[in-house]
Amino acid sequence: MAPYVPRTRAAAALRMKQIALDNQDRTIRRLRAQLATERRGLATTKKELEDTQVALEASHKVIAGLIEIGLSMSKKIERMKVKKQKVRANHVECHQKFQARIHEAEDSMQPQHLLIEALVDEKDILLQTIHGLQEANNAAAPFDGDWEEEPEEEPEEEEIEDIPLGEGEIDDE
Repeated sequence: MAPYVPRTRAAAALRMKQIALDNQDRTIRRLRAQLATERRGLATTKKELEDTQVALEASHKVIAGLIEIGLSMSKKIERMKVKKQKVRANHVECHQKFQARIHEAEDSMQPQHLLIEALVDEKDILLQTIHGLQEANNAAAPFDGDWEEEPEEEPEEEEIEDIPLGEGEIDDE
């Protein structure tokens, strides 16, 4: 059979309007489907943005914590630097005091050394006098056999070197 053919113009107009309504209905359904797809995409994007926001806030907290740790470490380093400077200053002061004591000891050793030399010279003079008196009296030397004169030795003076400030520094690191 042949396709449906409208018999009247009114029926044809109604049929055209029905076709137009069907087309609009299909367009509306297609647009609703697109809208639903867009909404799902927007919901996914919104969820991703929320997740990103949460991650960003967590990152900010971590960064703030790291900054706080960094500031704390900086303060600790500054305290350690001050302590190191104090230790160095104390070391220099002790070194200077030690050097002063060494020089003082050296200065006091000089007169003692001169006194010892004078006593040795006096001992030699006394021994010569005793020997001279023994020879004059023709007496036996009371010190013969018992007394042996030791050869005079110059004691080696140990020089105490000045310790340069650069050596022996205390290092706290």
